[in-house]
Amino acid sequence: MRLRTDFSGILDWLSNQGLEVVLLVLGAALLTRAIGKAGRMWLARIDAENADKELWSERSKHLHSVVQVVSYVAIGVLYVVFGIQILLRFGVNLVTLVAPATVLGAALGFGAQRVVQDFLAGFFALAERQYGYGDIVELTTSTGVAAGTVEDVTLRVTRLRTLDGEAVIVPNGQIVTAVNQSQDWARAIVDVPVPNSADMDEAHDILAQVCRDIVHDDEVGVYILDEPSVMGVQSIKLEQTVLRLLARTKPGMQWEVGRRMRAVILRRFRQEGIVLEPEAMAAIRAGMVRPDDGEGVS
Repeated sequence: MRLRTDFSGILDWLSNQGLEVVLLVLGAALLTRAIGKAGRMWLARIDAENADKELWSERSKHLHSVVQVVSYVAIGVLYVVFGIQILLRFGVNLVTLVAPATVLGAALGFGAQRVVQDFLAGFFALAERQYGYGDIVELTTSTGVAAGTVEDVTLRVTRLRTLDGEAVIVPNGQIVTAVNQSQDWARAIVDVPVPNSADMDEAHDILAQVCRDIVHDDEVGVYILDEPSVMGVQSIKLEQTVLRLLARTKPGMQWEVGRRMRAVILRRFRQEGIVLEPEAMAAIRAGMVRPDDGEGVS
């Protein structure tokens, strides 16, 4: 008789709270898929808006990162809320869990300080728009330097893609300095080693003419925001004098502009009969081939 009563109680629970638990689990699964699909649709819309653009706007890059983070946070909150509701259906008194949860929270707080630090750092990185999806950044951490293109930003980690195609995962709490090379605008720095045997005034005039003409260049003219300038002598060496040119460009295009300016300068020098030293030629050609030079901005 007692067994029958217990069995009827189990059936009664299954027909009421048990059914609610099943519905809650199904609801959580459906809402998770819905949030994921909404996030992907929004990201696809942002990608489509910028598909024809060679350069993304700062708003689009920031919005792309925010959508990713909001999706993750929404799913996390969803699991917490539905988890509490399921515990209530099982008859768990949440009030009695306050004291153990406090102790557990304190223990986790001491043991997971770095995780909390990662979340806080990620929040401020997004709120302050330090960098976003598609930015070219150089992150200095406690263990070294990571440089590449931002592929994903969450509250805990930032994922970069290096020039070699490697994916680098950097915890946000370990980032000491973030250098964003593609935010708002960039600057191409071109150092031109001119042999001391050449006429410096003539070399200066040639470089000034290159600065005036490069704005209308078919390849990189659209990337230059204003006319480049010749800053003058950067350094004096035994056999050559280094002249520096500066060009303000659209974000992320400083390397392309720098390579093009070096190629034009080499051609103009040859036309005017200015012969560069082999060491100077190698330095300029290295700047034309590499995506960035020793300073990381030209």
